[in-house]
Amino acid sequence: MSDMKSTLRGDLKEAMKAKDKNRTGTIRMLLAAIQEEETKGAKRELGDEEVLKVIAREIKKRRESAEVYAANGRQELADAELAEVEVLRGYQPEQLDDAALAALVAEVIAEMDPAPTMKQMGQVMKEATARAAGRADGKRLSGAVKSALSAPAGGR
Repeated sequence: MSDMKSTLRGDLKEAMKAKDKNRTGTIRMLLAAIQEEETKGAKRELGDEEVLKVIAREIKKRRESAEVYAANGRQELADAELAEVEVLRGYQPEQLDDAALAALVAEVIAEMDPAPTMKQMGQVMKEATARAAGRADGKRLSGAVKSALSAPAGGR
C-alpha cells in the first residue's frame, strides 16, 4: 500500500474517533475515488504520485461544484464543497506561489530549443506539469505558460 493511502486510512480512523463528520466524509470519498481509479481498466495499486493526481482531480471537481452552487444562490452547498477542498488540500504538497510558478515555466521554456511558440504550448505544459509534480493546479499552470509564451510575441 502506498504511503499516501496508509496516511489517509490512519486519518480516517482519527476523524471517526473525533466524530468529525466533514473530514470523515471527505476522506471516505477520496478513498473511494482512489479505489475506483485502481479498479478501472487493469487492476493495479496506485502509487503516491497517482494518488496526488486523484486528489487534484477531486479538488477541481469540488471547486467547480462550489462555483455552480454559488452562482445559483446555494451558498450553503458551496461552503460545504469548499470545506471538502480544504480537507483535500491538506494532502497535497506545498503549492507553488505565482513567482515560483513563473520561474518554473521560464526554466522549462529556456531549456527548449528552439524557443517554443504558442503552437508548442502542449509540449511546455507537459514538461512544466511533470516538474510541478502536483504543486500547482492545471489552470494556474496553463495561465503561467500562456503568459510566458505570449510575452515575447507581444513585441511583434
